[in-house]
Amino acid sequence: MTPAIKHAEREKIEFKIHQYEHDPAVQAYGEEAAEAMGAEASRVFKTLLIALNGESKNLAVAVVPVSGQLNLKAAASSLGAKKAAMADARIAQNTTGYILGGISPLGQKKRLPTIIDESAFEFDTVFVSAGKRGLEIELSANNLQILCNAAKSKCSV
Repeated sequence: MTPAIKHAEREKIEFKIHQYEHDPAVQAYGEEAAEAMGAEASRVFKTLLIALNGESKNLAVAVVPVSGQLNLKAAASSLGAKKAAMADARIAQNTTGYILGGISPLGQKKRLPTIIDESAFEFDTVFVSAGKRGLEIELSANNLQILCNAAKSKCSV
């Protein structure tokens, strides 16, 4: 049981867990998840940590579809920053309590400002990491937004 799953249970929201065998040789974690679950890549979302305004400790979370890429300029603007860059992997892991490929937007050690790409709201449910490689949580984008106290954003291209 991961902190992400515990968070969803504590808040009594509706969700499903999907588990698959992660291949340690695979680095494209989101694409692997979509393929393993037979889900459209546009419904599977990756959790990215970004550093705002050049400050490695000023972090935020962007949840974007696996089929797209994060638009750093749009993400920065949505978060009220002038610029954004991808956070250092080590800092991302230490801050969230999760390993790369298993970073969930839910149940992180420290609550960070979070944005969810608006495309998530086009689906009845979406998939995000449940806190470890090979484990996904399926829930509505509205519930994800509530659990993360997130804002909607057009942050992917």
